[in-house]
Amino acid sequence: MSLKASWPDVIGLASVVFFPLVGSALAGPVPTSIAPGLSGEVYVIRASKLIIRPGEEVANASILVQDGRILRIGQEMAVPEGATEVKGEVVCASFIDPWSALGVDSQVLADRGLVPASRAVDGLDLYSSDHLREEALEAGVTSIRLQGGWQGSIGGLGAVLRLDPAVDDPGAAAMLADASLGMSVGLSIAQGSSFRQRPDGSFVMESGDRPVDVFDRLSAIDRVVTSIESGRSYRQAHVEYRYELEEWEKAIAESAEKLEKDFKKAKKKRDKEKKEAEEKGKEFKEEKYKEDKKPKQPKFDANKDVLARVAMGEIPLVVEVHRAGEIRNLLAGIEKLGRVRLIIAGGTEALSAADDLAKRHIPVIVWPSLRGTSAKDEFSGHDLSQAAELAEAGVTVLLGSGGRDATATRDLPLLASVAIGHGLDREAAFNALTLGAARAFDVSDRVGSVEVGKDADLLVLDGLPLETNTRVQYVFCGGRLVITPEN
Repeated sequence: MSLKASWPDVIGLASVVFFPLVGSALAGPVPTSIAPGLSGEVYVIRASKLIIRPGEEVANASILVQDGRILRIGQEMAVPEGATEVKGEVVCASFIDPWSALGVDSQVLADRGLVPASRAVDGLDLYSSDHLREEALEAGVTSIRLQGGWQGSIGGLGAVLRLDPAVDDPGAAAMLADASLGMSVGLSIAQGSSFRQRPDGSFVMESGDRPVDVFDRLSAIDRVVTSIESGRSYRQAHVEYRYELEEWEKAIAESAEKLEKDFKKAKKKRDKEKKEAEEKGKEFKEEKYKEDKKPKQPKFDANKDVLARVAMGEIPLVVEVHRAGEIRNLLAGIEKLGRVRLIIAGGTEALSAADDLAKRHIPVIVWPSLRGTSAKDEFSGHDLSQAAELAEAGVTVLLGSGGRDATATRDLPLLASVAIGHGLDREAAFNALTLGAARAFDVSDRVGSVEVGKDADLLVLDGLPLETNTRVQYVFCGGRLVITPEN
């Protein structure tokens, strides 16, 4: 891994005084007490090599962790009283699986009837997958983005979840409950499995999955674009309402001010008109002003509200799409919408649109797993060198475990090694599993790199990350030491 030495700014929290680095030493005394006002375990992590973020590392560094966060990074750091000291060869940010199925209820995962406002966090099953979470943590994966309804056209709102086995509350486990909106285009329709008798009399089980008709696939692209457009129109209607309401309130205030000034004259005129009406036996009607009619507020629609957020680029849109024609049509349709932050999942034939993807900074989540001869139609062009070729073409590559199998997240580093073995640069793979994934799903202010103020999601390794002979020794998840050599 080619890394150059660089340090982030060193800042302090609470009453602990921190000092900037001068050369390789700290200018001033090192605090030896735990920051007051904070709770939780306190750790000092020593590293022969600290990888701050992809491309930046420093030798002989120490990290102070308290209350789940990184409070200080420096050299020559004393161990505060009551703190636990942990030592290792290499320390880096832990891994993120941006396309996982770990923790989602199986029925939610396979639900084809989800809508944009359906939330994956509401379908979490945190009680039946403890062993899978622990195995994922042992592999260095501390957080995931999960999505429901991968078999349907809409997967609802995806969530970024922390894999701390001690957290059994979905609200506490979710770092971001609305990390993305998921959709899919052109996936084979599951028809179940059946046995077929071979000519020799033996039987073989075959998948009954049926590829989607080409015209239906193209129509699905139109539905994606149209739905986002409806969200944009919905947002525009609400913006216009707020503007009209503001103008109406302004007009009412001006009218009230004018009436107040001319109150006596207006009252005299009103009394005269009322008397004349009574003398003629007619009903007196108050004069109504045009501005008295208050603008009507558009009806709230939870699904269109989510689509509006996508249309305005407030949350990313993740579309699983594989075939070249569908990818090109999707890119053309989304381009007209302007602000949409598209992320492609799968993208088996995405290399055909690599120039466009690179130019528009559209990431592709690659699933670098083995495919057999029974692979579904959309995976027929799958190549394990896909990640390397896309990265070489300038496309932002992320690496995920496919979003189908809850057991696959534990294999994420292995999948990354497969991509590396087929040409992906090791540093690019490391970025894909850390800061790249964090940035794509708006959690880079909390995880993805080792910086003061961020959550302490850290790995302590006996070698460089993603090297075949490197082993995970310690894992910190949200500042809690969840994996040690003993467990």
